[in-house]
Amino acid sequence: MAGTKSSSLDRPEVEATLARIERLQFDRAYRDTHSLFYIEGVRNFVQVIDRHFEISAILFSEKLLIAPLARKMVRSARRSGIPTISVTPEQFRRVCKTERASGVGAIVRQRWFKLDEISPQAGLCWVVLENVRSPGNLGTLIRTSEAVGGAGFIFVGGRADPFDADAVRASMGGLFAQKFVRTDFRTLGGWMRHHGCHGVGASPDGAADFHSFNYPRSTVLFLGEERQGLTQQQRDFCQHLVRIPMLGAADSLNLGVAGSLLMYEVYRSQTSQFCNG
Repeated sequence: MAGTKSSSLDRPEVEATLARIERLQFDRAYRDTHSLFYIEGVRNFVQVIDRHFEISAILFSEKLLIAPLARKMVRSARRSGIPTISVTPEQFRRVCKTERASGVGAIVRQRWFKLDEISPQAGLCWVVLENVRSPGNLGTLIRTSEAVGGAGFIFVGGRADPFDADAVRASMGGLFAQKFVRTDFRTLGGWMRHHGCHGVGASPDGAADFHSFNYPRSTVLFLGEERQGLTQQQRDFCQHLVRIPMLGAADSLNLGVAGSLLMYEVYRSQTSQFCNG
């Protein structure tokens, strides 16, 4: 990079870094143990810098990285002491999972919050998930939540992973503006009672259509797993169950689609209540 010297790493060290990135992309246990994840692309890189995420290392290719802002940010990060690793286009493409290699990526520390650090009044609503089969669906939900001003996600148990490479990619940068919490049902119940939260679940057997329900200000939205829907424990937290009308032969919607419809309905309902109030 013109005017900048990248970290002087010999080939074994570069190979070790690339291998580390590959493990972060595909090995959930490795991600969790080190509390790290990998991002790539100019949009994600700019978001990581602007949102002040802790960066462990930056990977870039001089020939591939043409975005002036990202190049400037790489130079600034290096001056601040963050390791910046220069690789060939071929080496960068080895860990690239997008159609077009942007030439910049970063190993980033995961950002988690504790339940007592968040407020149900922050943002539009919180979404509670216990399990999501498709990381792409989770990424879509994260992207929608950011778009409507949602606060973030509360994960009950350890099955759903917002830092999965496919979830990160599908979130299209929305991940960096959302807060994530991991907890258990007992702790979640105490938090909801303390703050007077209203649990609303999405289910085909819901008593009200999702577009005719008035969502309270402290709505906590419960979404079930793609195939099984809400678990009984999730249902126990819901004062209300709403359904999305379906006229065709399909018996359910994609989780990313269904959850997005509900979040936008929460947005419409609360905006309407605010304007009428």
